Amino acid sequence: MTTVYTIEDLQKAVSISKNEGGTIGFVPTMGALHEGHISLVKKCCEQNNVCVVSIFVNPTQFNNQADLEKYPRTIKQDTNILEAAGAGIVFVPSVEEIYPEPDNRQFDFGQLDKVMEGKFRPGHFNGVAQVVSRLFGIVKPDKAYFGEKDFQQLAIIRQMVRQFNIPVEIVPMPIRREESGLAMSSRNQRLSENQKTEAINIYRVLSESRKLYNQKTVEEVRAKVIEDINKIDSLEVEYFEIVDGNTLQQISAWKDSNYIVGCITVFCGDVRLIDNIVYS
Repeated sequence: MTTVYTIEDLQKAVSISKNEGGTIGFVPTMGALHEGHISLVKKCCEQNNVCVVSIFVNPTQFNNQADLEKYPRTIKQDTNILEAAGAGIVFVPSVEEIYPEPDNRQFDFGQLDKVMEGKFRPGHFNGVAQVVSRLFGIVKPDKAYFGEKDFQQLAIIRQMVRQFNIPVEIVPMPIRREESGLAMSSRNQRLSENQKTEAINIYRVLSESRKLYNQKTVEEVRAKVIEDINKIDSLEVEYFEIVDGNTLQQISAWKDSNYIVGCITVFCGDVRLIDNIVYS
């Protein structure tokens, strides 16, 4: 495995494989890696000649400076994990390397980035689009791998690729969960053992709500999920929306869509956790 820190060195390493006719797979990360990330890396290695992984905590997607400062940074541990997983090239750039000048681009994704995360984290998805489009331009991968836990982010990136005709195939990967059901997340490292025990209830309540599909109204299910999670001492729902999985717009009746997803964000103490579940 080769670890590089500059765009020039990355592109030199990638060009060797490109010149030999190899395919390039790409997994962009912000580090603090867990098994969810590793599942992306392993699939990338399986489907491509070379797997490139970036580790970059992107400042432009944080609308909360304190959240940026608290984000776990574990570079040495991450590179060891990536080498064991089979990654070929790890790109660890500085902020100055990715943004030699301020990125003032403003993206328009219609209603996709106005709801849910976009509503509660203004500017977040613009920052995601800035860094992912920049990384795509640097790496020029054939395929790029993203987890479905970040459901809205995946929809935004797919739209960006279509909108700007970026020649990359987006490969979605299922949510990886701990044995308890808690969705794997780098933010889980910030949870105490007691908080982790309570956070398990997020997926439990979501799973139970799926049994109510077509038994209760959409609004009744939405209200029950919020009520049941908020009963847990350290949990507070920021939002829970039941949406069309393609447009991300709220539905009012189960018949409104044949692809229905419940998307949730919950604060566990001061740690913000996201999850989702498919109803149909």
